[in-house]
Amino acid sequence: MRTISNDVAVRLYHLDDEGGVASTILYGTLAEALARAAQEPEEIQAGLYLQTSNDVISYLDYLEG
Repeated sequence: MRTISNDVAVRLYHLDDEGGVASTILYGTLAEALARAAQEPEEIQAGLYLQTSNDVISYLDYLEG
């Protein structure tokens, strides 16, 4: 993911493994999305993605840097 600030607008969503259904959890800032994602159980975190206007990255990949 390109370098971005904590106040950039993002979409946090969960992608279901079985049906491939994307469910939006939050539209907000990166800081808000990261805080919300951290509250989810580990099995949900594995399917979380962060989307900006020009990039998508899995939440766990983002944490790994």
